[in-house]
Amino acid sequence: CEILSSLPLQMSLYFNVYFFPFWWLITVAILYLKYPALSDYYKFILVTIMILVSLTELIRLYLGYVGNLLEKVPELAGFWLLTLLPQLPIILFLLFNEGLKIHSLERAVHIIFAAFLSFQVVAAFFTLKRMVNTLATRFRLTEFHRLEEQRPAPG
Repeated sequence: CEILSSLPLQMSLYFNVYFFPFWWLITVAILYLKYPALSDYYKFILVTIMILVSLTELIRLYLGYVGNLLEKVPELAGFWLLTLLPQLPIILFLLFNEGLKIHSLERAVHIIFAAFLSFQVVAAFFTLKRMVNTLATRFRLTEFHRLEEQRPAPG
């Protein structure tokens, strides 16, 4: 029985669990400080982004842990999709949109968070690929053994 879970992915998830509250506190504190200087649509966008990222990150990290440690393909695929689609573009938006009046500390924590997300997208992709190939091989072998058992004995 080969272990299919990825140690680098699991380490990244572990450190991300501890980094996310730190990222959240710094982002909320800086948002509180610069909130009066922002335009109305940026105020709405940033509050919406903070709510969306907070909820998505909790679900994403849970799916990553379950999918990687228990070698469950659907959960790991959900983690990969949540990382690739909402999280990474949102962090890149927060990192590169100059209309948000980005503070240097804010830029630093966004860069670290973007690095976590980028690494997790790549690591989860290769882990998923390995898991799916191994499960497909197991399925084919099981089917082959089942067909051999059903075949009538010669003569």
